[in-house]
Amino acid sequence: MKSRPSRWLKGTLVSAVAAVVCYWLWGFLGERAGETDSDGTFSGLFESLFAGITGVVSMPVLLWAGMRVLRERGNHLLVIFGAIAWFFVGGHVVENDVSTAGTIVFLTLFTAFGTLLSGVEAPRR
Repeated sequence: MKSRPSRWLKGTLVSAVAAVVCYWLWGFLGERAGETDSDGTFSGLFESLFAGITGVVSMPVLLWAGMRVLRERGNHLLVIFGAIAWFFVGGHVVENDVSTAGTIVFLTLFTAFGTLLSGVEAPRR
């Protein structure tokens, strides 16, 4: 049986890295979508949609992969609820042009939420 503090520490690390990577990815792709040269009605729509989907879908993948790399199993709650929380937190931070201090606060809160969720391990069969 593994100790809870090491699992929580791993969850903190993985949640923080995943939040920064997803924030950067979503923001970077969103900026590229805004730089489209076309003046059409739907100009940049596909690129913006791609940025949003990539920013949201990459979170559960990064949470799951990060915990697996650190040899932790049973991360179902972290992956599911972390992805749901990121949809709201990441969407707010990226799409609403939050200040730098606000962004740090939101990413820190997401990391704290991920830390709490990482302490719960799904039972093994």
